Amino acid sequence: MKLHDLQPMTGSTKKRKRVGRGISAGQGKTAGRGTKGQKSRSGGNKAPYFEGGQLPLVRRLPFKRGFVNIFRVEYAPINLDRLDRFAAGSEVTPEAMVEVGLIKSVRQPVAILGRGDLDRPLTIKAHRFSASARSKIEAAGGSVEELPLKE
Repeated sequence: MKLHDLQPMTGSTKKRKRVGRGISAGQGKTAGRGTKGQKSRSGGNKAPYFEGGQLPLVRRLPFKRGFVNIFRVEYAPINLDRLDRFAAGSEVTPEAMVEVGLIKSVRQPVAILGRGDLDRPLTIKAHRFSASARSKIEAAGGSVEELPLKE
Protein backbone atom coordinates (compact mmCIF):
# COMPACT_ATOMS: atom_id res chain seq x y z
CA MET A 1 0.00 0.00 0.00
CA LYS A 2 1.28 3.42 -0.93
CA LEU A 3 0.24 6.95 -0.07
CA HIS A 4 -1.82 7.33 -3.26
CA ASP A 5 -3.79 4.16 -2.39
CA LEU A 6 -5.20 5.67 0.83
CA GLN A 7 -8.85 6.68 0.78
CA PRO A 8 -11.60 7.10 3.37
CA MET A 9 -13.81 4.14 4.34
CA THR A 10 -16.83 3.75 2.07
CA GLY A 11 -19.80 5.69 3.43
CA SER A 12 -17.72 7.77 5.85
CA THR A 13 -17.74 10.90 3.68
CA LYS A 14 -20.63 12.71 1.99
CA LYS A 15 -20.72 15.28 -0.77
CA ARG A 16 -21.49 18.81 0.40
CA LYS A 17 -25.04 19.98 -0.40
CA ARG A 18 -24.78 23.07 -2.64
CA VAL A 19 -28.05 24.95 -2.11
CA GLY A 20 -29.49 27.75 -4.23
CA ARG A 21 -27.93 26.53 -7.51
CA GLY A 22 -31.00 26.27 -9.73
CA ILE A 23 -34.16 24.21 -10.05
CA SER A 24 -32.54 21.05 -11.42
CA ALA A 25 -30.24 20.74 -8.42
CA GLY A 26 -33.25 20.06 -6.18
CA GLN A 27 -32.32 22.83 -3.70
CA GLY A 28 -32.94 25.88 -5.86
CA LYS A 29 -35.26 28.86 -5.36
CA THR A 30 -35.80 28.93 -1.55
CA ALA A 31 -32.75 26.72 -0.91
CA GLY A 32 -34.35 24.61 1.82
CA ARG A 33 -35.30 27.64 3.93
CA GLY A 34 -39.04 27.52 3.32
CA THR A 35 -40.88 30.68 2.27
CA LYS A 36 -40.69 34.10 3.86
CA GLY A 37 -40.06 34.90 7.51
CA GLN A 38 -37.07 35.89 9.58
CA LYS A 39 -35.16 32.63 9.23
CA SER A 40 -35.49 32.58 5.43
CA ARG A 41 -33.48 35.78 5.06
CA SER A 42 -29.73 36.27 5.22
CA GLY A 43 -28.56 37.28 8.69
CA GLY A 44 -32.03 36.41 9.96
CA ASN A 45 -31.15 34.75 13.25
CA LYS A 46 -32.09 35.74 16.76
CA ALA A 47 -29.37 36.67 19.27
CA PRO A 48 -28.44 33.75 21.58
CA TYR A 49 -29.93 35.55 24.62
CA PHE A 50 -33.19 36.54 22.83
CA GLU A 51 -36.27 35.40 24.79
CA GLY A 52 -39.13 36.35 22.51
CA GLY A 53 -39.17 40.01 23.53
CA GLN A 54 -39.11 39.25 27.27
CA LEU A 55 -36.31 41.04 29.11
CA PRO A 56 -33.41 38.60 28.74
CA LEU A 57 -31.91 36.90 31.79
CA VAL A 58 -28.56 38.64 31.29
CA ARG A 59 -30.29 42.02 31.53
CA ARG A 60 -32.43 41.01 34.51
CA LEU A 61 -29.40 40.12 36.65
CA PRO A 62 -27.60 42.87 38.58
CA PHE A 63 -24.24 44.03 37.26
CA LYS A 64 -21.24 42.17 38.62
CA ARG A 65 -19.70 44.31 41.32
CA GLY A 66 -16.06 44.84 42.20
CA PHE A 67 -13.05 43.20 40.64
CA VAL A 68 -10.43 40.54 41.41
CA ASN A 69 -6.86 41.76 41.77
CA ILE A 70 -4.78 39.28 39.74
CA PHE A 71 -1.56 40.55 41.34
CA ARG A 72 -2.69 39.80 44.92
CA VAL A 73 -0.08 37.95 46.99
CA GLU A 74 -1.49 35.36 49.41
CA TYR A 75 0.68 34.99 52.51
CA ALA A 76 0.68 32.08 54.96
CA PRO A 77 0.10 33.83 58.32
CA ILE A 78 2.11 32.64 61.34
CA ASN A 79 1.60 34.19 64.78
CA LEU A 80 4.41 34.47 67.34
CA ASP A 81 2.67 32.13 69.80
CA ARG A 82 3.11 29.27 67.29
CA LEU A 83 6.90 29.68 67.17
CA ASP A 84 7.34 28.05 70.62
CA ARG A 85 8.25 24.77 68.84
CA PHE A 86 11.70 26.13 68.03
CA ALA A 87 14.63 25.98 70.46
CA ALA A 88 16.27 29.18 71.69
CA GLY A 89 18.84 30.59 69.27
CA SER A 90 17.63 28.51 66.33
CA GLU A 91 17.07 29.85 62.83
CA VAL A 92 13.41 29.85 61.74
CA THR A 93 13.09 29.65 57.93
CA PRO A 94 10.12 28.66 55.74
CA GLU A 95 11.81 25.26 55.22
CA ALA A 96 12.05 24.74 59.02
CA MET A 97 8.39 25.76 59.38
CA VAL A 98 7.38 23.09 56.84
CA GLU A 99 9.36 20.46 58.78
CA VAL A 100 7.51 21.18 62.06
CA GLY A 101 4.15 21.48 60.25
CA LEU A 102 3.48 25.20 60.67
CA ILE A 103 2.98 25.73 56.92
CA LYS A 104 2.25 23.30 54.10
CA SER A 105 4.60 24.49 51.38
CA VAL A 106 7.64 26.72 50.92
CA ARG A 107 6.08 28.07 47.71
CA GLN A 108 3.67 30.34 49.59
CA PRO A 109 5.28 33.43 51.16
CA VAL A 110 5.19 33.65 54.97
CA ALA A 111 3.97 36.59 57.05
CA ILE A 112 4.84 36.74 60.74
CA LEU A 113 2.10 38.36 62.85
CA GLY A 114 2.30 39.66 66.41
CA ARG A 115 -0.31 37.63 68.36
CA GLY A 116 1.19 36.09 71.49
CA ASP A 117 4.61 36.58 73.07
CA LEU A 118 8.06 35.27 72.32
CA ASP A 119 10.16 34.15 75.31
CA ARG A 120 13.34 33.07 73.50
CA PRO A 121 15.75 34.65 71.01
CA LEU A 122 15.14 33.38 67.48
CA THR A 123 16.52 34.35 64.08
CA ILE A 124 13.39 34.50 61.94
CA LYS A 125 13.49 34.62 58.14
CA ALA A 126 10.17 35.39 56.46
CA HIS A 127 8.73 37.41 53.58
CA ARG A 128 6.81 39.90 55.74
CA PHE A 129 6.61 41.00 59.38
CA SER A 130 3.98 43.05 61.14
CA ALA A 131 5.31 46.00 63.17
CA SER A 132 4.26 44.42 66.49
CA ALA A 133 5.86 41.07 65.58
CA ARG A 134 9.12 42.77 64.62
CA SER A 135 9.30 44.68 67.93
CA LYS A 136 8.45 41.57 70.04
CA ILE A 137 11.10 39.46 68.28
CA GLU A 138 13.77 42.11 68.81
CA ALA A 139 12.66 42.62 72.45
CA ALA A 140 13.19 38.88 73.07
CA GLY A 141 16.76 39.20 71.77
CA GLY A 142 16.10 37.72 68.35
CA SER A 143 16.63 39.09 64.88
CA VAL A 144 14.47 39.58 61.80
CA GLU A 145 15.42 38.97 58.15
CA GLU A 146 13.02 39.75 55.31
CA LEU A 147 13.18 37.35 52.38
CA PRO A 148 12.48 38.60 48.83
CA LEU A 149 9.26 37.49 47.12
CA LYS A 150 9.74 34.96 44.33
CA GLU A 151 8.51 36.29 40.97
